[in-house]
Amino acid sequence: MSLVDVHNEWDPLEEVIIGTATGARVPAPDKGLFTLEYADYGTVDKVPSGPYAQHIVEETEEELSRLCAELTKIGVKVRRPEARDHAAKLATPDWQTDGFYDYCPRDVFLTVGSTVIETPMVLRSRFLEPFAYKNMLLEFFESGARWISAPKPRLGDDMYDMDAEPGRRLGNLEPAFDAANVMRCGTDLLYLVSDSGNELGWKWLQSALGDTYTVHPCRDIYTGTHIDTTIVPLRPGLVLLNPERVNDKNMPDYLRDWDHLWCPEMTETEYAGKYPYGSPWVGMNLLVINEDLVVADERQPALLRALEKRGIDVLPMRLTHARTLGGSFHCVSLDIRRTGTLETYR
Repeated sequence: MSLVDVHNEWDPLEEVIIGTATGARVPAPDKGLFTLEYADYGTVDKVPSGPYAQHIVEETEEELSRLCAELTKIGVKVRRPEARDHAAKLATPDWQTDGFYDYCPRDVFLTVGSTVIETPMVLRSRFLEPFAYKNMLLEFFESGARWISAPKPRLGDDMYDMDAEPGRRLGNLEPAFDAANVMRCGTDLLYLVSDSGNELGWKWLQSALGDTYTVHPCRDIYTGTHIDTTIVPLRPGLVLLNPERVNDKNMPDYLRDWDHLWCPEMTETEYAGKYPYGSPWVGMNLLVINEDLVVADERQPALLRALEKRGIDVLPMRLTHARTLGGSFHCVSLDIRRTGTLETYR
């Protein structure tokens, strides 16, 4: 039986990968990194390349370990990537850079049914990030999982337009997207078209998944990066939405008939401002354990109350530097197996 079996965001979680902050660093500046993450900084020399501050890494690793322990207590099997040297150089005939981190496995792989897809990520520094999980992938494959990889993008300089408006800075010359641009709702998947996922990426994903699935492109909603601080399905028919980004005009048609839980205003949390991330909406980045339980930021009391009013219990946890590192509980996790079957929710 395949170890990989995931159909949506809310079936009971059985097995998960949790990332690591060990060795995290800001990569060397290149056109892609500057265009997609630092365009507002003005010049390339302002990119704070090098290791993240040690206290950020150590505190985050402690909190990730605490998250793993809590998940284990409730019966979820947890896997972790091995530490790697992210300062090591990587190169193609077109460019050279160094690494980033293995903090967000959610960005690297998309699990759909018994398939694991290595996605064609948009940053050069993440080109070889799947290597951190190679032993796991081999184990999944041996168990019967389908393991495929999108075509590796060339990511040449012409792929990035630093003069374009946000949301149009990533070119459409080849398929490119991060897995965190996607939310799964059974036979329907939502795909955010943004600076971390282009139109060709949507078309490739639809062709890879075939007629069983419908991949819905979500346009003009959030120009930045991933979907999971904007649209968070909680259970069939109930979705958490970001009120600053989603409105009646741009609401995905697939979600119009769902019950909409508008996320309350976020409480400000810690942020080391020299880094490019920082949206307080990372506070709505949840890991759904099952339809009645989620992992959420303990520093967001209004959101916790709103969830509880909908009958959803909260396992309150903390990732102190989520804004600085650019990811919270959904980002740092990759669900490998959930109890459930493929269904259509429309």
